[in-house]
Amino acid sequence: MKIVILDGSAANPGDITWGALEDLGEVTAYDTTSKEQLIERMQGAEAAITNKTVFDRDAFEKLPDLKYIGVLATGYNVVDLEAAREHGVVVTNVPEYATFATAQMTMALLLELTNLVGLHSASVMDGEWCRCPQFCYFKSPLTELAGKTLHIIGLGKIGQRVARMASAFGMYVTATPHKKSLIGTLAEVGSCTVRCLDFEEGVKNADVVSLHCPLTSETREIINRDSLKLFKRGAILLNVARGPVVNEAAVREALDSGLLGGYGCDVVCVEPMLPDNPLLGAPNCVITPHIAWTPVETRIRLIDMAAKNLKAFLDGAPINKVN
Repeated sequence: MKIVILDGSAANPGDITWGALEDLGEVTAYDTTSKEQLIERMQGAEAAITNKTVFDRDAFEKLPDLKYIGVLATGYNVVDLEAAREHGVVVTNVPEYATFATAQMTMALLLELTNLVGLHSASVMDGEWCRCPQFCYFKSPLTELAGKTLHIIGLGKIGQRVARMASAFGMYVTATPHKKSLIGTLAEVGSCTVRCLDFEEGVKNADVVSLHCPLTSETREIINRDSLKLFKRGAILLNVARGPVVNEAAVREALDSGLLGGYGCDVVCVEPMLPDNPLLGAPNCVITPHIAWTPVETRIRLIDMAAKNLKAFLDGAPINKVN
């Protein structure tokens, strides 16, 4: 089988191996693939491995040999699933591979906003501690998490993992789950009890709001000028879900006015980030370049699971099929 990896440098910039996929066929790996390069590179190939390279209807019509697309991610909106079905192409994704890493990044963003480690480390490296007359100093007030309330939007696997981590810090945890029937109930998440509330009640009482919901028509810009008015002044907002679940201009305004005490995100509305993104230069804002999923262990798991998906397809029993 001829297998083409179209945009492999994000998952594997060279520090790990494609061996699990190479065991299944002849692999050609490209760092990135533009729309104009896609058809030429896929000629004669039966299997494509993609992360962000788009397969639209036109691509399926020009690739008659294509039988399988393995999306090297949980989200699969880069593939026209209806066109794939019409052309008999199986599409799979890799669910839940980054649960631990994404929850870890959530807490890293929160701790950076509350403990200001980067700010103080840079100050020390600049010699400020050496010049200090006292044995310690702080550049800005720090925040203790114990006793604070964290509200989670979306109580899936990642949201549940964040709940357990926050509970370990002594935080009270509430959530707005996807299942409306859970609102008003108590959910047991490991050793942590989570009170399920509707969106308005949850964000009004929260010191920290953390977004862990998928991007849907319901959640697009769930954080906007109106919903931010519900927030407790000085609350922290975290987004490791998808950029468009927030209105970035509204978040910038809330940071400038002090309505939000901080914003930490690993995603933005357009990636790579545009030079005119309103969050650039915002106060009390920490942004990382969509790296929550990139620890070495996580990427190895991703590739191994992608290979298992392809092997299951070759064995005639596809798993993690999304169409």
